[in-house]
Amino acid sequence: MSASPHPSSHGHGADAHHGHGHEASHGTLKSYMIGFILSVILTAIPFGLVMGGVLDSKLLTAVIVMGIGAVQIVVHMVYFLHMNPRSEGGWTMMALIFTLVIVGIALAGSLWVMHHLNANMMPMTHEMMKNMP
Repeated sequence: MSASPHPSSHGHGADAHHGHGHEASHGTLKSYMIGFILSVILTAIPFGLVMGGVLDSKLLTAVIVMGIGAVQIVVHMVYFLHMNPRSEGGWTMMALIFTLVIVGIALAGSLWVMHHLNANMMPMTHEMMKNMP
């Protein structure tokens, strides 16, 4: 008598996902190295832009840093979490799309909050202080 209520021939065994489009992608040393190098580059560029004051426009610098941050999230998801449209029957691609939507909302919300903090709570100028009671 079998200890399992379902024989492995019904697709519940260790090999159940093979052949059904659910194969998980496993990284190679090459893919991990590509991901690592891209991550280092995508971290160094914004660091250099901000610390070096390369661009005169703070808005352009912020947009570039956020764009590179979004690209870096995708790089991590593809090279380290092995997300692609073929693995897990396409569900990893849905997770990628969901992540991009959440990151977009978080970035837009962060910019909105920072703008309003800057506009409404920053210290006054010297001229404004002279007119205070």
